[in-house]
Amino acid sequence: MDEITGTVLVGEAFEPVSGRVVIEGGEIEAVEETETESTDIILPAFVNAHTHLGDSIAKDAAVGLSLEEAVAPPGSLKHRRLAGADRDELVTAMRRTLRLMGRTGTVSCLDFRESGVEGARALREATRPLDIDTFIFGSGDRSVLDVADGFGASGASDDDFTDQRAAARERDVPFAIHAGEPDATDIGPALDLDPDLLVHMVHAEQPHLDRVADQSVPVAVCPRANTVLGVGRPPVGELLEHTTVALGTDNVMLNPPSMFREMAYTEREFDVTAREVLRMATTAGAEAVGLDCGVVAPDRRAALTVIDGDSDNLAGSADPVRAVVRRATALDVDRVVC
Repeated sequence: MDEITGTVLVGEAFEPVSGRVVIEGGEIEAVEETETESTDIILPAFVNAHTHLGDSIAKDAAVGLSLEEAVAPPGSLKHRRLAGADRDELVTAMRRTLRLMGRTGTVSCLDFRESGVEGARALREATRPLDIDTFIFGSGDRSVLDVADGFGASGASDDDFTDQRAAARERDVPFAIHAGEPDATDIGPALDLDPDLLVHMVHAEQPHLDRVADQSVPVAVCPRANTVLGVGRPPVGELLEHTTVALGTDNVMLNPPSMFREMAYTEREFDVTAREVLRMATTAGAEAVGLDCGVVAPDRRAALTVIDGDSDNLAGSADPVRAVVRRATALDVDRVVC
């Protein structure tokens, strides 16, 4: 049995409670209110709702390029680098990024893995020795679902994904798709596929928002990457009014996969509260694919990030939720429990 004391951000409301989290067999046994001298802040570990870990072989190579030049299949810089990468080099680069994520409070990521079956296998190998779960959205044809956890489509304008959508439904695994990143033209066709997760939705308009609500489709947004690529700003506030919204860091080649940076940027740039942003970075991503984490509550998996609330950076902060979302950095992480 393990016991962690401090200010616990409890449940989906992240209510700050002075107390302790009791862990037994990898599960939260109890969350108890009690007096404690600990200044730690205990929150759910982050779930990064959209990554491209294969980009770890080309960090910063695409900064300054357009969306099409940087990442669009099949001829962009990203896909040329992936095609020319040595497998061992790729596995090592992805593992290093995953290790960084694990050390900085992320317990799981939802990754769009390129290169079909072999790409999914390479990511499985990269993840295997680490204390971080990678939910793999595979690519290519339906055979990738023999290895991956779901299917991730590049976009409805890139190909016909009807067969892959049917295969995901047959296997009862999630089907996710990019939509509305360069413009709005692929959002309707993406929604026609009845996806389980939409990514980006930068150019979502009211009819799209209404359909998202009607179909109960969660959305993963990646504001920093959208800014770097110059494609616009997702309507985060409007999306939150219509569906569950999760937060991702997108391409490793453009930005480090820091949920701290993503949260601070989102809270600063959009009309959202710190609690909404923290939920986007934890609970929402877990809910999108059915992970048993993202909330501090009894009978849930013990996947926790423990922040040093008395660090030189955070000491004296009046609100632990705002401290985590607006101010905390990787240097403030004391411990990650997973």
